[in-house]
Amino acid sequence: MDVPVQTPAVIEEDDLIVARIVAGQKDGFRDLVRRHEQAVYAMGLSFFRNADDAADFAQEVFLKAYRNLSYFEGRSRFSTWLYKIAYNTAVNNVNRRKEYRSLVEEDQIIDGDTPERNLLRSAAQEAVQDAVKDLPERYRICVDLFFFYDRSYQEIEKITGFSVNTIKSHVFRAKKLLRDKLEDFGSF
Repeated sequence: MDVPVQTPAVIEEDDLIVARIVAGQKDGFRDLVRRHEQAVYAMGLSFFRNADDAADFAQEVFLKAYRNLSYFEGRSRFSTWLYKIAYNTAVNNVNRRKEYRSLVEEDQIIDGDTPERNLLRSAAQEAVQDAVKDLPERYRICVDLFFFYDRSYQEIEKITGFSVNTIKSHVFRAKKLLRDKLEDFGSF
C-alpha cells in the first residue's frame, strides 16, 4: 500500500483546512480525512493485521483528532500530529493484543512484469518480510515510519516519544540486522 508523500503544498493546505475547521467550518474535516485516511489505515493494518480492525482503528483515530483539533498548535505538520494520535492509539491497543505488523509485509505484485520477475520479487519480498518480522518491535516501528511513511527523525520523535538519537540507533541497528539476515539472499 502506497502512503501519500507530504509535499509543501499539501502541508500548507492541511494547515489552512485546520484553521477553517477551528474557525467553525466543520465540514472541512472531511477533506483532512480524505487526505490522510490511506496512511492512517495503513498504520492500522501494520498494527492489527486485518481490514476490519484497521478500519475501526482509522475511525477511532479521526474521531480523536476531530475532538482534539483545537489543541493542534501548528508547531509540527498536521500529519505528524495525526500520526502521533494514531501511534499512541495503536500502541495502547497493541499493548492489549501484543502484535505489530510492518508495512513491508504487504504483498506487492507489479502488473506487466514477466512471471520470472514477479517470482523473484515475491521471493525477495518474502525474505525481507521474514527479516523484518524478526526485528524487535521498537526497531520495526522506527523503520516503518522512516522508510515507508517517509517521516524525519524529528517527526518520529514527536510520534513515538523516542529521542532522535534512539531513533537513529534503532534504524541503524535494524538496517544492520536486516543486512546480516539478508546477506545469504543476495548470493542467489
